[in-house]
Amino acid sequence: MQPTAPCPKNPSPERRALAYSSVVSTTVEPEAQEASDKLDRGVLVIAGVVVLGAIMSILDITVVSVALETFQREFDATSAQVAWTMTGYTLALASVIPLTGWAADRFGTKRLYLLAVLLFTAGSVLCAVADTLSMLVAFRVIQGLGGGMLMPLGMTILTRAAGPDRVGRVMAVLGIPMLLGPIFGPILGGWLIDVASWHWIFLINLPIGIAALVYAAIVLPKDHVEPSETFDFVGMLLLSPGLAAFLYGVSTIPETGTLWDAEVIVPMLLGMVLIVSFVPWALRAGNVHPLVELRLFKNRDMTVAVISMMLFAIAFFGASLLFPLYFQQVRGEDALGAGVLLAPQGVGAMVTMPIAGALADRIGPGKIVMTGIATITVGMAAFTQISDTTSYPYLLGALFVMGLGMGATMMPIMAAALATLTAHNTARGSTLLNITQQVAASIGTALFSVLLTNNVKDTDFGTFVGLRSQLETLSGGQLEKAQQQLAVLAEKVPAQLADSFASVFVVATVLVAIVLVPAFLLPRHKTDKPVDPSLMAGH
Repeated sequence: MQPTAPCPKNPSPERRALAYSSVVSTTVEPEAQEASDKLDRGVLVIAGVVVLGAIMSILDITVVSVALETFQREFDATSAQVAWTMTGYTLALASVIPLTGWAADRFGTKRLYLLAVLLFTAGSVLCAVADTLSMLVAFRVIQGLGGGMLMPLGMTILTRAAGPDRVGRVMAVLGIPMLLGPIFGPILGGWLIDVASWHWIFLINLPIGIAALVYAAIVLPKDHVEPSETFDFVGMLLLSPGLAAFLYGVSTIPETGTLWDAEVIVPMLLGMVLIVSFVPWALRAGNVHPLVELRLFKNRDMTVAVISMMLFAIAFFGASLLFPLYFQQVRGEDALGAGVLLAPQGVGAMVTMPIAGALADRIGPGKIVMTGIATITVGMAAFTQISDTTSYPYLLGALFVMGLGMGATMMPIMAAALATLTAHNTARGSTLLNITQQVAASIGTALFSVLLTNNVKDTDFGTFVGLRSQLETLSGGQLEKAQQQLAVLAEKVPAQLADSFASVFVVATVLVAIVLVPAFLLPRHKTDKPVDPSLMAGH
C-alpha cells in the first residue's frame, strides 16, 4: 500500500474539491460514472441561457453587416464612415474581454452575465432609435461592451456546470450559435430590412434580451464569491487600449489597401507596444492577479490549444468573408440569396458537432480536430477550382463538407484548453481563448480583404463599376457607346473575378492545412484531471 501524502491544515476549497473528485472517480460504479458523463437536465437548462445570450451577440455582428449599404443611404455617409458601426462594436468587444475574467471572479458569473445581457439589450434599443450616424456608432459601442462579456462568461458558466469530463459536449452546445450566426445572420438581416426597416435588426434583440434576463435570473445558480482579488489597473491600462489600438489598425487595412499607411501602422505599433509591455507586467513575481493570466501557458494543452485556435481563426474566419462575396459579385446574388446559399455549411456543422463533442470527451480532442481540419482543407480546396459557371451543387457540396469539418474543429479546440483548468482558472482561460479568437479573426479578415482587393485590381471590375455609375449622366451617342462597352465587360468581368477568388482560396487552403501541425500536438486521450492550482500565483 502506498503511503498517503500529508494533508495540509485548512486546505483551500479548490484543493478539497480536487481531493473529493479524485475519491469519487475511484469509487463510483462504472454504470453511474457513464451516466454522469451525459449532459443532465440541469446542465442543459443552463446551456439554454448561455446559447440565448450567444445568439444575440453573434447574430448581431452578421446582421449589421448586411445593413451597411442601407446606413449609407439613410445617413448620407461614405462606406468608410458607416464601417465604424462594425469597427466601434469590435473595438468595444476587444477592450472589455480582458476584464471579464477578473470581474467574473470578483462579482460572480451570474451577476456579470445579467449585466452583460442588460448592456447589450439597452444598447440595441438605443441603436434602433439613433437618428445620426455618430449616435449609432456610440450606441454600438455600448452593445459591444455587453456583447464582449457574453461569450467568455458563457464558456465559463457552462464549463463549471458540466465539469472537465463533459466540457467537449457543452462546448458543442455553445458552438451552435457560433457557427450558425454567420450563416443565418445575413438571411435574417436582409429579410428584416426588406419587410420592415433597418431599425428592426436592433429591435429584435429586445424580446430576446428580456427573455434571456428572466431566464438567467431564474436558472443560473446563485453566486458564491470571495471578493479578495485586487483589480489590475496597470494591466487594464496596458492591455485593453493595446488591443483596441492594434485591432483599429488591423481593421483599417482593407480601407487603405496597404499595411504601410500611417493610419494603419501607427495604431498597430502603439497597440503592439502596449500589449508587449503587458507581458512582463503580468508575469512578474509580485503580480498575484494579473488582468489576463499568462501563467496558464505553463499548461501544455492550453498553449497548444491557443496556438491552434489562433491559426484556425486567421484561416477560416478570414476566408469566410470570401463566400458571400463570391455569390454576390460573381454570381449576381443579393445579400439574402447569398445567405441562403451558405446554409449547407451550417447544416454540415450541426451533423458533426454533437458527435465531435462526445468523442472529444471520451478519446481526447486531438484525433477529432485533425480529422476536422483535414475535412475543411478538402472543402476549401474545392473552391480553388471555381469559375463563374461552376455548378451550384458543386459549390453547396463543398460548403457542406467544410461545415462537417468545422463542427469537429473549433469547439473541440476550446474543450482541449478548458478541460484541464480548475473552476477558478476557467474564467481566465475562457478570457484568454476569446481574446485570441477575436484578434486572430480580425487579422484574418484584414488579410483576405487585402489579398482579394489586390487580385481584383488586375481585372476590369473597377472599370465596369465606374462606367455603370456614369450611365445616368450620359446621353445620346455617349450613352450608347457606354452601354456597348458595359455589355463587353459584363461578359469578361465574372470570369476574371472568379479567377481572383480562386487564387485567394489557394492561400486559404494552405493556411487551414497548417493548423494540422499544432492540432497534431493536442491530447489524444481523455484528460484525467485539471491543471494544478499552483500554476496560479498566490495559490
